[in-house]
Amino acid sequence: MIKEIILDEARIAAVFACKLWPSQTVNEFEKEMELLIKDNHATILLAYQNNEAIGFAQCQLRFDYVEGTNSSPVGYLEGLYVLESYRKSGIARELVKECERWAKRKGCSEFASDCELGNEQSLAMHLRLGFTEANRIICFRKDI
Repeated sequence: MIKEIILDEARIAAVFACKLWPSQTVNEFEKEMELLIKDNHATILLAYQNNEAIGFAQCQLRFDYVEGTNSSPVGYLEGLYVLESYRKSGIARELVKECERWAKRKGCSEFASDCELGNEQSLAMHLRLGFTEANRIICFRKDI
């Protein structure tokens, strides 16, 4: 079962977010999840099996330019995580499909995502889920 989270589930989503982005704490993510739950331009989904959360997806509307798209807003998959023992069982696909349905209800005709250049596992998953590669970039920075 896949469902949009409620405030009581913010900590569960935060634990999944920490698995994706370990530079933040569960407490920091919990606060962020609480804000996103209230944001009309975002949704957070949890996949459950036998009352256990096994997967997480976060998507939002992006109104700025999204690489490779031609419309605005664009539904954007911000994060996706499925417990390792449930991977390759269709959970990620169902989470993404539900994100796409949410984006369509918000008026989007395109859905996008990204991954780090060297993240081959994420690239393969995106391709399996029907995404096509739009572009590759290298970002730069320097102290001034």
